[in-house]
Amino acid sequence: MAKKIVVLNGSPRANGNTKELVKAFVKGAESAGNTVQVFDLQKMNIHGCLGCCMGGKDEASPCVQKDDMALIYPAYREADVVVLASPMYYWGVSGQLKCAFDRLFAVAECMPGYANPIKECALLMAAEGDTADNFAPVKAFYEGLAGHLGWKNRGIVYAGGNFAAGDILNKPAQLAEAEKLGTEI
Repeated sequence: MAKKIVVLNGSPRANGNTKELVKAFVKGAESAGNTVQVFDLQKMNIHGCLGCCMGGKDEASPCVQKDDMALIYPAYREADVVVLASPMYYWGVSGQLKCAFDRLFAVAECMPGYANPIKECALLMAAEGDTADNFAPVKAFYEGLAGHLGWKNRGIVYAGGNFAAGDILNKPAQLAEAEKLGTEI
């Protein structure tokens, strides 16, 4: 059964390693009959969450802030799968991704008890380091997030050893792993 997939690309590089992972994932997902919408967060005007807990009054526009999150909210609501894509910054996801994801709380504010919509999820992560220890903080964050939201983890692609933009192009196995994950969703 075809799925609707939203990719939140938190990379600030237009043609970086994370973008290449996203392209490979999208290729696989679309070849399997899924529809994919990618949001390049760096190009969007998205402000940080105010922590005001004043959202949730209007499903069409759940947050009190009016910025480019208005483009993401309807796609997020309709999505079966949310893919988080980011380079590793200080052993975590990028600020762009964290900022946008925090703002999704406004959708939960529309629900009784702040219930988040149930989704499937995946993580695409490029990083300079390439050890399990290097990825451990991101793994803990992602698995904790998915667990608390009640989301089903469909897979993780850790693409280590990639620092300079384009390094990943010399690692076809990493791109193939991202494409395979896309076909499996």
